[in-house]
Amino acid sequence: MEIRNTEAELQRFRLRAWVMGLVVLLAFCLLVGRLWVLQVQRHEAFAERAESNRTAVVPIVPNRGQILDRNGVVLATNYSAYTLEIMPSRAGNLEETIDGLSEIVEISQRDRRKFKRLVEDSRSFDSLPIRTRLTDEEVARFTVQRYRFPGVDIKARLFRSYPLQETASHIIGYIGRINQREKEALDDSEDAANYRGTDVIGKLGVEQSYEHDLHGQTGWEEMETSAGGHAVRKLGSRPATPGDSLVLSLDIKLQRMVEELYGERRGALVAIDPRSGEVLAMVSKPSFDLNLFVDGIDHESWTALNESINRPMVNRALRGTYPPGSTYKPFMAIAALESGKRRPETTIQDNGSWSLGGHTFRSGHPNGPTNLRRSIIKSSNVYYYMLANDMGVDLIHDYMKPLGFGQLTGIDLRGEARGVLPSTEWKRNTYKRPEQKKWYAGETISLGIGQGYNNFTILQLANATATLAAGGIKHRPHLAVGRVDAVSQQFSSINKDPGTSLGYKSENVEAVRSAVAAVTVEGTSRGVFAGAPYASAGKTGTAQAVGVRQNERYNAARLSEFQRDHSLYIAYAPADNPTVAVAVIVENAGFGAAAAAPLARRVFDYWLLGRYPSEEDMAAMRRGQATMPIGRPRRVADIVLDSETLDLPGLPRHVPPDTLARPEDGAEAPRAAPGAAGSRATPTSAPAEEED
Repeated sequence: MEIRNTEAELQRFRLRAWVMGLVVLLAFCLLVGRLWVLQVQRHEAFAERAESNRTAVVPIVPNRGQILDRNGVVLATNYSAYTLEIMPSRAGNLEETIDGLSEIVEISQRDRRKFKRLVEDSRSFDSLPIRTRLTDEEVARFTVQRYRFPGVDIKARLFRSYPLQETASHIIGYIGRINQREKEALDDSEDAANYRGTDVIGKLGVEQSYEHDLHGQTGWEEMETSAGGHAVRKLGSRPATPGDSLVLSLDIKLQRMVEELYGERRGALVAIDPRSGEVLAMVSKPSFDLNLFVDGIDHESWTALNESINRPMVNRALRGTYPPGSTYKPFMAIAALESGKRRPETTIQDNGSWSLGGHTFRSGHPNGPTNLRRSIIKSSNVYYYMLANDMGVDLIHDYMKPLGFGQLTGIDLRGEARGVLPSTEWKRNTYKRPEQKKWYAGETISLGIGQGYNNFTILQLANATATLAAGGIKHRPHLAVGRVDAVSQQFSSINKDPGTSLGYKSENVEAVRSAVAAVTVEGTSRGVFAGAPYASAGKTGTAQAVGVRQNERYNAARLSEFQRDHSLYIAYAPADNPTVAVAVIVENAGFGAAAAAPLARRVFDYWLLGRYPSEEDMAAMRRGQATMPIGRPRRVADIVLDSETLDLPGLPRHVPPDTLARPEDGAEAPRAAPGAAGSRATPTSAPAEEED
């Protein structure tokens, strides 16, 4: 019995030994196989990884290019500052880390909120700023305590600065931290490598449109590192190439002057050189301070900007659409002549109203026998009611489209609105119900005076005015005129536009130009331009913000501010050889001659005469209580801006002429028209016998 038990035990032992041997053999085979994979198959990959543990390639972010106006005034530049940054993946408990840091440097609740938003929008291994623009003392205090805060470091970074704050904010734009959508777009583009290490990108305006030019080329440093990741020595490098500086066509003194003349009023003004399409001023009021966005706007400021009833973030010149009112009439006149629907001498009887299909279209007052010239000078509604009816909506559309109405101008800014130039096709495509798709004859009539479905941007209106000023030559409006090379500092021009002829007959253009030139002498804006030493051409306009019933008269006093009529004016000067064309709107300000035309007068005085309004005139303008200039104007050359001016070779400049008489000459500046400084409506600003 014992012998059998011994043999059974021996058999079990041998079996166990074989099993253990097989297990050991299998484990050894697995080990050999793994070694084969690591040492042979994946040798190159691991060798490269080992090398990367020893070396690190660090991107060198380039300096962003500056933005300058046409005379070299700096509109956007950079400054260097220390930033306290946290890498969430290495910092442990973020709240405890921030609380500890706040004992060393000041960290406000605003800083905490901004950092929290950054954490939500970024990856855990991104280095995120908790405080920017640290003082040298704060840097020293943190450096001593750095050992306590893993994942926290101080970095020297470049920050964008906008010296003129609110001036031209919608045009210049701003930069901001690259969000996830933008990062994905960059990763899929050819610029992915060029944005390594870059945290910000252009978000609005010129900063966005010319991002490629302003950004520059990223450099790199290859560093040998220790096991702990500390740099030991530099193995190689390629320096970053700063971005080119961008030169704009804006005259920033003119831009700031117009913005100050608006005061608290809302509106837009665009001034264009009709010879080239260069935008000299592009004002949108109200505005906002670009520096709010430099290191991330706080929640309170963002809410205030976005919830304001005045909508300061909207570029009214580029995105606001308005009915043009009577400023549309000169362009309707061109269409009438070119289409053959009217001749300059064709005369109609303006009895103060006109009826169609039982509906009476109001005109305000009779003008009697009216031809094309008188229709513009006296702003006859009846003339253009009848013209619109004779042309029809589609013919109007076909002649207004080449002038740019309802079309994108192609300006070098993103976000341009198209507006509405109505046609029967447009209405069919816009509305859903069958009765809405149909075009009714009565809807055509108001189009002739710039009302109805007409809705255009002030940029489109200014561009059409510039085309008329240029005798039918249309240029693409643009802001950038050149680049300054970051290395050589040499200026090179861009955006040379030869212009496109619309093919108008010279006699037709001259007939309309002669009429709009007479408006400032004997028409609705004669009071505003009284005493001007140059001849200009213009057309006033008053556009409805809300409709008025057929038998009801417009009464501004009974309406809320935002329901009152808009004040518009288009103009160019000098009348015989124009160098500047302007379109202006002052929202809810009434007659075109009362609010909009005085702004155009100051633009012309600046550009043609080198005159800057007196303090007295500026104050009256801000209140909307001035027509022709009052007080003694200042010289443009004497106005100093809070920004550096660069003297760059080859930079084209416009220096307004100095025509002011010296004090010892005893010359007096023109006095104000009666009532100009103390009342909103004067006999010269809104003649009772004329419409606008």
